[in-house]
Amino acid sequence: MRIILTGGGTAGHITPNIALIPELKKDGFEIDYIGSKDGMERYLIEPLGIPYHPIHAGKLRRYLNFKNLTDLFRITMGFLEALAIIAKTKPDVVFSKGGFVTSPVVWASWLHRVPVVIHESDITPGLANRLSIPFASKICYTFPETEKYLPPAKRVFTGLPVRKSLLQGDAATGRELCGFTGNKPVLMIIGGSQGSEILNKSIRNLLGEIDKKYDLCHICGKNGVDPSLTQINGYKQFDYVNEELPHLIAMADLVISRAGATTLFELLALKKPHLLIPLSKQASRGDQILNAGSFEKQGFSLVLPEEDLNPKSLLNNIDLLYDSRTKFITAMNTSQIDNGIRNVISIIKMAAKSKKAENTNKSRGQV
Repeated sequence: MRIILTGGGTAGHITPNIALIPELKKDGFEIDYIGSKDGMERYLIEPLGIPYHPIHAGKLRRYLNFKNLTDLFRITMGFLEALAIIAKTKPDVVFSKGGFVTSPVVWASWLHRVPVVIHESDITPGLANRLSIPFASKICYTFPETEKYLPPAKRVFTGLPVRKSLLQGDAATGRELCGFTGNKPVLMIIGGSQGSEILNKSIRNLLGEIDKKYDLCHICGKNGVDPSLTQINGYKQFDYVNEELPHLIAMADLVISRAGATTLFELLALKKPHLLIPLSKQASRGDQILNAGSFEKQGFSLVLPEEDLNPKSLLNNIDLLYDSRTKFITAMNTSQIDNGIRNVISIIKMAAKSKKAENTNKSRGQV
């Protein structure tokens, strides 16, 4: 069987696909990937030896902007390119993780009568997925609260695929990468694959206070490293990490993070006490606020709204998280949420088999 994976723009739309790849290979799938020409998905997927097919991608905006005109051209080009790629590769199924590059792929698959399985990570579907849902065979989702936003005949609760490699990190290797002695607990800051200027600034403004108690491992995002701070003992910056991440997060005692769904379920799988500072509604559609609220309600997370973020609240919440870490670890250990890899693959296989059966029936009808 052959599958096309698609997803891009941010790590949250790529790493679940990466989590599926080893298991899909074990199940005998031949895998291709469709992504944007210069997105981060290309640089994460190509080293895995997966055939990568780049297409044009345009951003779908919810507001008026002159770039909407030029991006309509890019979306049209991407759709035509996806049509050609699907005609050439002849997949049995397409799996879409979301991001603006995926909608043209889903539409092209529908025209080619190739079944599409979509995965929605957040509580409310993003725009790209909303535009793709009418053309999908099945929609996998991660949060129970998402059910009401999806068509009953298509929705399947699967959870989120989490990379197994992330669970195999070595804390000693992480400390070696950072130059930490192990004498202080480690606080890890993750601003998402694109980084977070407000988190970066907030942490750096408090370095003199935080590093009295904690060593800091700071994943800043692209171009986020501050060269003037590279010589501070107990503070290590990275712009983006991939292979090193399992070791760094194994080392961490506490994590401060945005509230993207992929990161949340990775922290849950790793049982890492964490403070969430979700993107505000002024900077997003509010999905991270809903994600964080769900995890807070289940007792997994401590949440600090961005609107309430200031030096005093940040320091108080870091100390509260450390003092309450056992409570959060216990709650995460009692969670019934499993890694979604096998659940998602079972839906993919059913969709692929339906395509095979359709082709077989057509062939018999032609005899």
